[in-house]
Amino acid sequence: MEQNNREGNSVADGSFDLPTKKTINFSPPLYRQRYSFVNDLVNRHKPKKVADLGCGNALLIQTIKSHSCLELIVGVDINEDKIGSQRCKLSPFSGDYLSPRDLNLSIILYHGSAVERDSRLRGFDLVTCIELIEHLDSQDLARFPKVVFGYLSPAMVVISTPNSDFNPLFPVVALRDSDHKFEWNREQFQTWALGVADFYNYSVEFTGVGEPPEGAGDVGYCTQIGVFRKTGAPETSQCAAEPCGEHVYKVVYSVSYPSLQQKEVRKLVLANEVSRQVQSLRQSYISGLSVLQNGDRQGPQMKGNGLLAFSGPIFTELEKRNIEKAPKPFCCGRKFYVPLERLLAYPKVNRLCADADTMRALLQGVVRLSRDGSAVTVDLHDDSQ
Repeated sequence: MEQNNREGNSVADGSFDLPTKKTINFSPPLYRQRYSFVNDLVNRHKPKKVADLGCGNALLIQTIKSHSCLELIVGVDINEDKIGSQRCKLSPFSGDYLSPRDLNLSIILYHGSAVERDSRLRGFDLVTCIELIEHLDSQDLARFPKVVFGYLSPAMVVISTPNSDFNPLFPVVALRDSDHKFEWNREQFQTWALGVADFYNYSVEFTGVGEPPEGAGDVGYCTQIGVFRKTGAPETSQCAAEPCGEHVYKVVYSVSYPSLQQKEVRKLVLANEVSRQVQSLRQSYISGLSVLQNGDRQGPQMKGNGLLAFSGPIFTELEKRNIEKAPKPFCCGRKFYVPLERLLAYPKVNRLCADADTMRALLQGVVRLSRDGSAVTVDLHDDSQ
């Protein structure tokens, strides 16, 4: 039966020190090179939904989860205890709340097998199988393409597996891991991959990670990789004809990350950014008054955007013009007012809400507004603001 894939636990990943031959050290470690390969692929192709079959310790999920394009990441493994122990590593940190994502992101870990069909994984943009297939016995290996390519039918599949052509460079070893059922050379892997790709209407390109040492000859990469891309609608098959409601996996862990699509999160981020901008404008206003009162012609001068010449963020020329055209902050008695239209001219505020009505609704009860709701107001000389 299928076994979960395990990283950093094989001869190739340097866990065994047999003195028969010189040890090959990969830098970065080979498992990190595999994850970096997938990470670069995500960066190039911008998938929204990714599933990692045989996710093990979920390190690949940890590696890719920061990509802003991702909205759903799923990990599947047969070792329930192992994936359940990764909760703290996948949970949002304080920084995720201080600087939330633009899009929602959910991460779900399932207990299940890569050769079982679960309709919740159908139609993903990318499915990864990193060091997985060599753990499958012959029966499961025969079922694997039917499930992954025929039933799940993702837009892209990445499969990595050991390259046995490389094995003679390691200390005496038949298989790199005691749980491996087989290890293919390049011809065997490519023959299998081309047959799968042709049958299920995919193209496939071959590459790898783990360069051989100088003078090793034509042994190829230590890890061989096939990148499959769907070329068209799959042919009608028994897999495609079966119902789509199968839920055989068990949810072990599920988490949603804070994002600006969530109203309460957007409200908090907007309130913080507005407060920061209002305080910056208030300080600039007070400093400008001090300069005028002291008659210091050489002191810092107020600009049309209401900021001191030496302070504030750097704006593009278009942003500067928009700020200069917007209503200016003003003082009435001991109160300092910043019009909402003025705040909307600042890019960091504008990306959070498109108009004054939306801003007013989000800020209501969070920051102090003027009576007519057209401006944010603070005490001019209250340093506790």
